[in-house]
Amino acid sequence: MLRPPAGGKPLQAVEGCFMARLVLKFGGTSVADREHIRNAAGRVAREAAAGHEVAVVVSAMSGVTNDLVGQVAAVSPLHDAAEYDAVVASGEQVTSGLMALTLQEMGVPARSFLGWQLPIRTDGAHGRARIRHVEADPLRAAAAAGGVAVVAGFQGLSPDGRVTTLGRGGSDTTAVALAAALGAERCDIYTDVDGVYTCDPRIVPKARKIGRIAFEEMLEMASQGAKVLQTRSVAMAMRRGVRLRVLSSFQDAPGTMIVGEDEIVEEQVVTGVAVSREDAKVTLTGVEDRPGVAAAIFGPLADAEINVDMIVQNVADGGQHTDITFTVPKSDLERATALLREASLAFDALVPDRNVAKVSVVGIGMRSHAGVAQRMFATLAARGINIEVISTSEIKISVLIADEYAELAARALHTAYGLDCDG
Repeated sequence: MLRPPAGGKPLQAVEGCFMARLVLKFGGTSVADREHIRNAAGRVAREAAAGHEVAVVVSAMSGVTNDLVGQVAAVSPLHDAAEYDAVVASGEQVTSGLMALTLQEMGVPARSFLGWQLPIRTDGAHGRARIRHVEADPLRAAAAAGGVAVVAGFQGLSPDGRVTTLGRGGSDTTAVALAAALGAERCDIYTDVDGVYTCDPRIVPKARKIGRIAFEEMLEMASQGAKVLQTRSVAMAMRRGVRLRVLSSFQDAPGTMIVGEDEIVEEQVVTGVAVSREDAKVTLTGVEDRPGVAAAIFGPLADAEINVDMIVQNVADGGQHTDITFTVPKSDLERATALLREASLAFDALVPDRNVAKVSVVGIGMRSHAGVAQRMFATLAARGINIEVISTSEIKISVLIADEYAELAARALHTAYGLDCDG
C-alpha cells in the first residue's frame, strides 16, 4: 500500500489502488536513442494510465555529454565555465523534447521544461552547482491539467540568470529535488541495472540484489565505490525524506527501495561490500611533529577542493618526526603532490601510489554487533592481504590494500559476512 507523501495532497483510490505522485528519472543508457526513449516513454505512459501524477527527469542520451565536453575542450582548453555549462546542458534539452514528443505520439499529454523554465535555482558554481530551491508550480499545473512534465536534468539557473550544470550524477539530484518539492510518494531511478546489489556482480558473481536498504547504508555504499547512485542525490533524499527506488529500464523486476531506517524490518550486520579503485595514496615521511603541521598539509588541499579521505599518522624518531599517509582521488593526485611540494613544508620524502584499492563493508547492524572489524581483518589476513590504511564510521569499515588484491578481498569478505546468494 502506498503511503501519502509528507505535505502532499491526499491520495485517491483508483480501481482498488491509490493514486500517487511519482517522479521517474531515466539515465543516459535508458534514453540512448529513439528506440530507448520510446521504451522509457512506455513506462511513463503505464504509470499515467494507472492514475498516478507523473513528472519525468531525463539525462542526455548516452555519450552525448562526453562528446559535448570534448567539443568544449577542443575549442577552448582553458574555457569559460559559464559557456561550458551553456554547451553541455544542451544534451538534456534534446532528450526532454524527444521524450515529450514521444509521449504525445502515445496519446499522453506532455510538455518539456528546461531547468531555467521552472526554474531550478542553484548557486553560481558553474560545472558543480548546488540546488537552492525548486519552483514547482509549473509541474503542479501540468499535473492538474492531466499532463506529464518532462524536465531536463543536470541543469539549473544561477543567481545572475545563467544556465548552470550540477556535475556528476546531476540528473539524479534533479529528480530527488523535484520529488521533494512536489511531496512525491517516491522517486524512481531507472537505469541499466535492476537494483542495488550486495557487491558489484562483475566482481562478486555471488552478489545478490537487496530488496530494501537504508539511506545511510546507500550513502556509504555510494561514497565507497558503488556506482548505482551518486552520493549527492542519496544525501538529499535522506535529508528530505524522499523514498527512492532503483530499477531497470529494460526488464520488469521489483528493484531496490532506499528508505529510512524505520522501514527496515530486519537489519543485517553487513549489508554490502563496496570496492573503489578511484583513490590514490600519498605518504609524507619525516614530517616535523609539531602543532599545526596537519593544517599546513591539508589546508592547501582543501583550498584547491581536493577531497582527502583516509588518514593515518605514525610518530617516529622519539616523537620528533611523523609519517602521514592519506588518500585523494586519482584524478587529483598530480595536483595534490604539486601543491604539497610548493607548500612551506619540511619532509624527507613524498611518495605517491596509484596502485591501491579501497574495500569497505557497510551495514547499519554494525551499531549493535561486536566483532565486525575483527572478522574483516582475520578474513584478509587468512588470504595474505596486507592492510595499509584503515578508516571507520558508525556503519562502515574501509581498508586500503594493494590493487591486485581488490577482487579477492571483496569475494572473501562477501562470503565471510554471509552475503553470497544461494546456488
